Amino acid sequence: MTSPATPLVDTAPFDTVLVANRGEIACRVIRTLREKSIRSVAIYSTADAGARHVREADEAVCIGPAAASESYLSIAAVLAACRGTGAQAVHPGYGFLSENLEFAQALADAGITFIGPNIEALNVMGDKIRSKNHVAAAGVPVVPGISEPGLTDADLIAAAPGIGYPLLIKPSAGGGGKGMHSVFTPEELPATLATARRVAAAAFGDDTLFLERLVANPRHIEVQILGDNFGNVVHLGERECSLQRRHQKVIEEAPSPLLSGLADGAAIRARLGAAACDAAASVNYTGAGTVEFLVSNDNPGEFFFMEMNTRLQVEHPVTEMVARVRGEALDLVAWQLRIAAGEKLDFGQADVTLEGHAVEARVYAEQPSEGFLPATGTVVVLDESVTSRPGVRVDSSLARRLEISAHYDPMLSKVIAWGTDRAESLERLDAALRDYVVLGVPTNVEYLRLLLADPDVQAGRLDTNMIERKLPDMAFRTVSADEYAAAALVARAGDAAKPNALGTESAASLWARTDNWRIGDPAPWRMTFAAPGRTGVVTVSGTEVNSGTEGPGVVHVTGLGEAAQEVHGSFEGYSVAMSGDTVFLGSGGWSVALERLDRDQATARMLAGLERTDAAADPQLRSPMPGTVTVVNAATGDRVEAGAVLLAVEAMKMEHQIMAPMAGIVHIAVAVGGLVKADQIVASIQEDTPEGE
Repeated sequence: MTSPATPLVDTAPFDTVLVANRGEIACRVIRTLREKSIRSVAIYSTADAGARHVREADEAVCIGPAAASESYLSIAAVLAACRGTGAQAVHPGYGFLSENLEFAQALADAGITFIGPNIEALNVMGDKIRSKNHVAAAGVPVVPGISEPGLTDADLIAAAPGIGYPLLIKPSAGGGGKGMHSVFTPEELPATLATARRVAAAAFGDDTLFLERLVANPRHIEVQILGDNFGNVVHLGERECSLQRRHQKVIEEAPSPLLSGLADGAAIRARLGAAACDAAASVNYTGAGTVEFLVSNDNPGEFFFMEMNTRLQVEHPVTEMVARVRGEALDLVAWQLRIAAGEKLDFGQADVTLEGHAVEARVYAEQPSEGFLPATGTVVVLDESVTSRPGVRVDSSLARRLEISAHYDPMLSKVIAWGTDRAESLERLDAALRDYVVLGVPTNVEYLRLLLADPDVQAGRLDTNMIERKLPDMAFRTVSADEYAAAALVARAGDAAKPNALGTESAASLWARTDNWRIGDPAPWRMTFAAPGRTGVVTVSGTEVNSGTEGPGVVHVTGLGEAAQEVHGSFEGYSVAMSGDTVFLGSGGWSVALERLDRDQATARMLAGLERTDAAADPQLRSPMPGTVTVVNAATGDRVEAGAVLLAVEAMKMEHQIMAPMAGIVHIAVAVGGLVKADQIVASIQEDTPEGE
């Protein structure tokens, strides 16, 4: 068998549905609406005017500026869009308002159907403290800890010894791992609590925190459920989501290789499914939802309820690809529509089976080799044709010339592969990622392939700490001499295609040529590129005789070592593009952006590299990413110690702390709420002079 069968849903319960979200989930919901002949309405911010979901919807409404608080999170703006377009129902996707009780109530008051759970479920499960206490009363096992409303930092610090270290700080509101922090010693707790409260308040408008024991060697396994308005609840099997970084999932699969590899795995799966259904039934859950559990690697039969996500999950495609009802595949979005329209589940637990194995990889705009810092850019090359392969699916928000800004989550797309077994699904996914091309914005595709190739991942030996443990030994590709040469040839071809000095594209006049042409010996030429991860630059030089654009040329490369190298620049096996002064190269999931510098730019970078040794700390502190300044802990003129957190920058739902590299007098160049660019100087330090000097 190749791809899953036709989804088991044929009804169209609404005429018009508004999708209150953006990105790949909005595109995914719109796809089902189109298949069911339901009119779709997209909403968008000014930053998303050119977004793919805006283009694919039947109608689109701008609801505000780029800031999510003034657009996608504005209940009034979404309601106005519903009234203006005649939407009978709203699909919230995930994130934003998908689990917002006030939003669901406002829709109900306006007579608009919320395609999600009932008010009771949102109220109980939307608060992690309340939900944990509630399901514990229903007999669902929970992680030991302290979870009471209104706990102060002092309360949490006092309770910590009784729970035992290591601890996990969790925000009561929200999800997606934001605001969660691991703490291993009592000394770390006060400062980490302050950070967690700040992040939780910014992300969810609620800084309530609680503590749980950090389960050693854990796996993150969740169960997909469906519930209707008639008291029926079924589960559709489990998903393994243990491959995470900063509590954000990276790779998900169904079913769990842990359970599939155990003699009593089927029995544990049944217990997990029953516990998930019990949790859902305790709040009369309706629609699609996910109950998340921590499962001990050391004792798989022991599992603990973490939370219930009262919405569709990012990783729902892997369930759609393996779950069968009476032999046919499911469309979870279509079932959300049917249940919201009052339909009854027409199948029971005995009708559900699992077939094959599916694995999903999340493609993020980020730089894994730089601590997964989020990245921005404009898509200049896009090839998602792998979706035509057997068993491969791509859920994407990408389009050529799409600008990836710092305003929203960095997830761009998901590549999913199904196989008759886990080995086949992993092989298909790796092949799809190898040929999946996005140039113009840094992505994690190379990292995904390295992770999938890891022997422990291949064997299914997973845990939630694996990514942090494995990352330091990951062998990321660097730019080779051949690739610098290829970039030079791409740039040369771009120069040749530009209008000449006469404003025409013909070479009618030799005096109008801009390519160093001359009579006699071939003219030399030089190009300088800013190399990723280098303070300095790389210069490529060649002559007219070896820089033809009809095929590979021989280019003399300097700056790569003590001895210059003569290399062949080749385009074979590469995706290439040039936008402005930047050359983009991509191959096998790896990609790089090489900025071409003029003489002044190259000189400035070289001088900056000469001003200090590699080991010396840089007195100028730069933002590693574009974003918004959320915290400033010092004022100009203050004396700070090395390692002190001076400020924090937030972008794409991630907060990055900038610390003093040395002791000295600080100068702060930004303020809270200010927007900064990547590599912008945000502070500087005048280093202390040792006594006697």
